[in-house]
Amino acid sequence: MPSDTTIAAKPTATGAAAGLFTDDARTTRCAWCQATPFYRNYHDSEWGFPVADERRLFEKICLEGFQAGLSWLTILNKREAFRSAFANFDAEQVARFDEHDVKRLLGDAGIVRHAGKIASTINNARRVIELRREFGSLGAFVWRLEPGPAGRPERITQETVRTLSASPASAALSKDLKKRGWTFVGPTTLYAFMQAMGLVNDHLEGCASRQAALAARAAFTPPG
Repeated sequence: MPSDTTIAAKPTATGAAAGLFTDDARTTRCAWCQATPFYRNYHDSEWGFPVADERRLFEKICLEGFQAGLSWLTILNKREAFRSAFANFDAEQVARFDEHDVKRLLGDAGIVRHAGKIASTINNARRVIELRREFGSLGAFVWRLEPGPAGRPERITQETVRTLSASPASAALSKDLKKRGWTFVGPTTLYAFMQAMGLVNDHLEGCASRQAALAARAAFTPPG
């Protein structure tokens, strides 16, 4: 779940429900998206919904790395600037970035100007290309690790989600990627990536988007 999850929930139509809030249109959502309409749109239409597109997957894994130590809303507000700065997260283009691009990125106030994270994004773009040679796509590599029902909590509540900052699947993915030379891919970062790209659905029980994300997953064919 995005890092800024401490927003207090207000009562829903059925009474107080931890981790949920209801807007003026009587739509109940996870409380972490309460801050702005932009954030709510991300929650309603993107977070937890399955993704196979290579650029979007690479974007998500990179932005989760940039998010470390910051709120996800900060990163989301800067996402268009990140896309412009990093060639819309086309791994082949980013892999060719050189010292002049690094200097340009460090001077770009629209993004998070962190030298280590910028270098990591360029490095990881090169690792994506290597990974594709073995698995065909980043999507095929990631989706093979989707946890089955036995590896997931029976109900997704606020209390449950508080214990899910990482998981056996995110730890395994982290270990594998680090062996392949990836950086800024710790288990917690990768669990947030898994949430964002729909490998797991952590919309809370009672959230209007939970069933929509489940339906999207049922209609989705994983790459591979």
